[in-house]
Amino acid sequence: MVNMNVNLCGIWLDNPVIPASGTFGYGYEMAEHYDINILGTFSFKGTTLEPRFGNPTPRIAECPAGLLNAVGLQNPGVDKVISEELPLLRQVFHKPVMANISGFSLEEYTEVARRLDKEEGIGWLEINISCPNVHGGGMSFGTDPKAAAAVTRAVKAVTTKPVIIKLTPNVTDIVSIAKACEEAGADGLSLINTLLGMRFDLKTRQPLLANTTGGLSGPAVFPIALRMVYQVAQAVRIPVIGLGGVSSARDVLEMLTAGATAVQVGSANLINPAACKEIIEELPKVMEQYGFTEVKTVTIAGR
Repeated sequence: MVNMNVNLCGIWLDNPVIPASGTFGYGYEMAEHYDINILGTFSFKGTTLEPRFGNPTPRIAECPAGLLNAVGLQNPGVDKVISEELPLLRQVFHKPVMANISGFSLEEYTEVARRLDKEEGIGWLEINISCPNVHGGGMSFGTDPKAAAAVTRAVKAVTTKPVIIKLTPNVTDIVSIAKACEEAGADGLSLINTLLGMRFDLKTRQPLLANTTGGLSGPAVFPIALRMVYQVAQAVRIPVIGLGGVSSARDVLEMLTAGATAVQVGSANLINPAACKEIIEELPKVMEQYGFTEVKTVTIAGR
C-alpha cells in the first residue's frame, strides 16, 4: 500500500497532485467531470483587485509539444471571487484551496491578500510574480531578487496563511530570486511559470497572438522546469511545488525526485479535463514499480 500523503507548509494533502492556476477555473466547473475531492488541492484562477477582461483575442496558439497563451489574467476581481466563486466552490470541494493572487503594485498584492486572508477554506496564498502576459506588473516583480523579496514581505505582513511565491523561468538566475523570497519570509515556492515565446502567421506575417508574445507551456518545457526545480530545491529549505509540462504520473515522480514536495499540473487539464484524476489513480502503481512506498521517500534532490 502506497502512502501518498504530503505536508505542504503545515497542511496535509491526500496526495501531491495539484491542478495549476489558470487551468482549473474556480473548481466547480471541473466538478461536472469528476469528484474533485480526489485532488490534493488546486490553485484557483489568478485573481486581481479589480475585474480584468484580459488580453484581446486571439489568445491561444498551438505549437509542437506545447501551447502558447496570452490570456492576460482574465478574472472577475477579488470581491466577486469572495461573494460568488468561493460559495459555489464550497458546495463541491471540501478541502483547503490554494488562492492564486496577481497584481500590478505592492499595494494591489497586499490588498487582495488581506481580503482573501479572511476567507475560511483558503489554505495557502500563491503569489504570482511570474505572469509574462500582462504589462506593468506580473513578471516584472519576479525578475529581480529585491522586487520579489519586497512582494513577499508585503504579503507576509497582512496574512496568517502560508505564502507560496510563484517564480518565472524568464530569468538568468532563478536560484537567487528563490533565495531572496525565502529570506523575505516565503513559506514555499512554486515553479516554473510559462516561458516567453511567440509564433507567426506566415500568410499575414503577423504574430499569431494579439499580444505578440505569450507563455509557452506543455511537455516541451518539462526538462527546463525539472532542471530549475532541482536547482532551487538544492538551494532553499522551504517546500517547492514543481510544475511545467507535467502530464503523467511518471512526470510527477520525476518532479518529486528533483526535490518537489508537491506537483502542479497545468496545460494537461486543458487537453484532458480528467488529467489530474488519471494521474492520481496511476501514481501508486508507478511508485510501486520503482519501489517507493511513500511520497516523502521519493525526493532525493531536496532536503
